Amino acid sequence: MSDQTPSFEEALKKLEAASEKLKRPDVPLEEAIKSYKEGLAYYDTCKAILDEATQEIETLTR
Repeated sequence: MSDQTPSFEEALKKLEAASEKLKRPDVPLEEAIKSYKEGLAYYDTCKAILDEATQEIETLTR
């Protein structure tokens, strides 16, 4: 993992923060769209980390 790639825990925390922001009724549309895009990026990061971990576990258990 590179220095710029967040850990799973960091990415999950940022994903949760983006999700919480989107739930607020006072967030302007432009900011909501930005949070949505950021959330998608953090979701992709979390999914990639989990997929890699799953692959590693499958390899170890064979």
